[in-house]
Amino acid sequence: MKHLLDTASLDRDDIDELMELTDAFVEVSQRPIPKVPTLRGRTVALLFYEDSTRTRLSFETAAKRLSADTMTFGVSGSSVTKGESLRDTALTIEAMGVDAVVVRHRSSGAPHRVASWIDASVINGGDGWHDHPTQGLLDCYTLRARLGSLTGRRIAIVGDVKHSRVARADVWAFAALGAEVVLVAPPTLLPPSVEGWPVTVAHHLDDVLGSVDVVALLRMQRERTTEALIPSLREYTARYGLTVARARRLGENAVIMHPGPMNRGVEIAPEVADDPRAVIVDQVRNGVALRMAVLFRLLGAEARSAPAVVDLPAEPAEAVRA
Repeated sequence: MKHLLDTASLDRDDIDELMELTDAFVEVSQRPIPKVPTLRGRTVALLFYEDSTRTRLSFETAAKRLSADTMTFGVSGSSVTKGESLRDTALTIEAMGVDAVVVRHRSSGAPHRVASWIDASVINGGDGWHDHPTQGLLDCYTLRARLGSLTGRRIAIVGDVKHSRVARADVWAFAALGAEVVLVAPPTLLPPSVEGWPVTVAHHLDDVLGSVDVVALLRMQRERTTEALIPSLREYTARYGLTVARARRLGENAVIMHPGPMNRGVEIAPEVADDPRAVIVDQVRNGVALRMAVLFRLLGAEARSAPAVVDLPAEPAEAVRA
């Protein structure tokens, strides 16, 4: 694997391998000193053209726990404000000797273009409405940790599917692991066509609550919306929000997900976000280990297996402090 650009190109074996590696790095993250020398001497650049909290910090933490150096790029204060193109920026960063570039961009397909311009490995950190593969993979890992196998599980992805790269990443990753995926949204918040997607579609959340194992909620992407697609947020919550009353209709072992940031009181009630069935904090926690697995898979020794990763010695405390 040279790049990670989307989940649609991953098969079950690819995902299973990354899940096993993530198990190993969860163990590393639980150590008193959660650091291994696996990627010492490697450099990971974070090329973020959009604001981010979880993804940027998660990748930065993952790289540092693998002992890689990091280089963080932000549009503000860069030559982009002087008109520098994405291609020239990517080539400039590559010239500094990086081994991997994590790209987040408002335009769909931007990471694919960067991968065609440079020799370093490219990881899609979220591009437009297109994909967010590490989010899809960490969602798979979180569900497997809670439910075991996803085979035969019914997962409802609810909300603003039209503008959501997370929805697209989840659809292909969940389906690859054998889950049945149903999109739940008003027609205005669905893509123009889902032909070829491994999904079914429902327009009323109340119709599916009794038959799903997982409710994966999506944030209303108001910053990407250029037209009035719903009458009001109040009406959206009334029809599609996971309220306390709706949460009571879910099974005792059901799982509630949200990729964040949450609009509490819109797509999810505050009480539901703190429900024991919610794995929202677990998603963030697992994101670091999953992204360690991705970086290791792209940049680490090809012959090293997950158990060998666990056996790697932690760095001495003196080295870490230094």
